[in-house]
Amino acid sequence: MSSEIIFEVREDETEGGYTASALGFGIHTQGETMEEVRSMVKEAVECYFEDEAESPSVIRLHFVRDEVMAR
Repeated sequence: MSSEIIFEVREDETEGGYTASALGFGIHTQGETMEEVRSMVKEAVECYFEDEAESPSVIRLHFVRDEVMAR
């Protein structure tokens, strides 16, 4: 098992809050604040990898920001 898992984190501009999705795994979660997202990501990883020996030791959050510009 890999020792690292990467989550792509995006801000939900229409409803507020943040969504986080693990790359290569079916793990998705959300939260209203960044602190809540961090907590929810940790909890989601613990639930997904029931066996602690298989659980990654590092969780990396990759923040993606979309910017729309009008001409």
